[in-house]
Amino acid sequence: MGRFSTLVELSRYRSQTQPKLKAYTFLKDGETESASLTYEALDRKARAIASQLQSRCGIGSRALLLYPAGLEFITAFFGCLYAGVMATPAYPPRRNQNLSGLQAVVTDAQAPVALTTTSLLANIEGRFAQYPELADLDWLATDNLTSDLASDWQEAAVNSDSLAFLQYTSGSTGKPKGVMVSHGNLLHNQRMIEQAFGHTHKTVVLGWLPLFHDMGLIGNLLQPMYIGQPCILTSPVAFLQKPLRWLQAISDYQATTSGGPNFAYDLCVRKATPEKKANLDLSSWEVAFNGAEPIRAETLDQFAATFESCGFRKSAFYPCYGMAETTLFISGGRKTAPPVISTVDGAALEQNQVVTATPEQSGARKIVGCGQAWLDQEVVIAHPESLTRCPAEVVGEIWVSGASVAQGYWNRPQQTEATFCAYLADTGEGPFLRTGDLGFIQDGELFVTGRLNDVIIIRGRNHYPQDIELTVENSHPALRPGCAAAFAVEIGSVERLVIVAEVERRYRERRRNSGGYSGVERRHNSGRRQSEVLPSYEPQLSQPLDFQEVVGNIREAVAEHHGLQTYAAVLVKTGSISKTSSGKIQRHAVRAGFRNGSLDALTSQESVK
Repeated sequence: MGRFSTLVELSRYRSQTQPKLKAYTFLKDGETESASLTYEALDRKARAIASQLQSRCGIGSRALLLYPAGLEFITAFFGCLYAGVMATPAYPPRRNQNLSGLQAVVTDAQAPVALTTTSLLANIEGRFAQYPELADLDWLATDNLTSDLASDWQEAAVNSDSLAFLQYTSGSTGKPKGVMVSHGNLLHNQRMIEQAFGHTHKTVVLGWLPLFHDMGLIGNLLQPMYIGQPCILTSPVAFLQKPLRWLQAISDYQATTSGGPNFAYDLCVRKATPEKKANLDLSSWEVAFNGAEPIRAETLDQFAATFESCGFRKSAFYPCYGMAETTLFISGGRKTAPPVISTVDGAALEQNQVVTATPEQSGARKIVGCGQAWLDQEVVIAHPESLTRCPAEVVGEIWVSGASVAQGYWNRPQQTEATFCAYLADTGEGPFLRTGDLGFIQDGELFVTGRLNDVIIIRGRNHYPQDIELTVENSHPALRPGCAAAFAVEIGSVERLVIVAEVERRYRERRRNSGGYSGVERRHNSGRRQSEVLPSYEPQLSQPLDFQEVVGNIREAVAEHHGLQTYAAVLVKTGSISKTSSGKIQRHAVRAGFRNGSLDALTSQESVK
């Protein structure tokens, strides 16, 4: 597919050579087909939207995209590309949700126009008095546009260097920034994904990840178009309501590629029953990608064991690594190879040393490999302070160079220079992107060990928060998997360890009636509220949860496994820990909440010190 220089050329090609192919199908509840798009229909609707954009703003302008899960986002995104306008996807606001974060994105992007649906626009219009920056936008509801407007479209002068969209990312440690992604970046990354995932004319992609985030947008939406194969989509809410809907859809459509963050596989294991597994056929699943958060060897083992009877093969697991600053994909293994797991000495790792260990060895830690770089992309491990290349047995910062590395941060020249323009001090090689992630390369395999800014340093020893968080989660059944944050705070000039962990709702609330709770709101991703209908049955508890017992278990487990004293352990309500849109714990936000006392705590912060 190297003959295309822009996604517009690619989309137009698909509409001409595969006009009637059902490119995208949406399952409104994770089970029932509610809408579909052929390449011909997509092209026509994209041109209609582009014609309206061209009458409102010039080439290079930004357009905010606010859409619920569905196919309207796809036509709007391509409408922006066709108009030469930079799409700026954002989280679609819920009714009564605070819109200050959205307003900040609008201000930063300097977007003159916003695209959305009629129903979402009605929700937002009623709140313009509170958010003047939103009121100043030129709003366009695209679901009411007729395809007849397509004839008014004028082809925009864009090329591979033109910016296609801004990917706003809060990351796990910093404030939201707009990553500038070009057409060339996108096409190079698509080619890498195609080769790394081993995609062919038989590939069927299925996904539930949000399309406003890079993994859903680039992995689930653009890759199927790049290879000219069908894609089945559903919503994150449908998955969260009933995780096994995901696997049932894979079974029904015989999908070959699908995946998500590590927590998604954990959820499926927890919800699996013999009855629910009875009709699953996962034998078609060739690439079960796992990324966006720490990948746990235990998760791979448990998922493979749980669904082996359904035809799932452990070799289908595809651990990978990426980030918005590299468009999406950085590294991954070979499709036919099983996951690579390295067992290292945990104590040595705390000193940034990589020492091979046996699984039986005390303090041994299993780390899942994330494959290797593809095409011309290069990954090196550099010392974050001396900026020199690290030896193979030393942990350092992961640096990346190649055509998938984005163009920098929108209107942030100093941060762009610091992050995207690094050079190795000992060889002068560069420029490299500094990912802020820590890791090492062993026998050509990249292993990610944590975030540079999240490392906890106490008494001169490095402690990776995700290791402590896993220990915490396993210390008591009332604690939610993937929902704990470990960080350090300075108390009297000494770094002290703080743990914040979510408690499962069923452990803190007795079932009030036989129907349970049929509809509640939970926080998901970056602390935003998201509707979720929970299962109607909650087990009856014989007595209320003893919070002090849970805290005691946390302290004992952390002391036993990490040799650390916990300064404070705070239990918080279900769904209250801040996460990024890809599911990563926002430890900086949780730390801030601890410091200012704004955590949604079940226990007093003073009582847990």
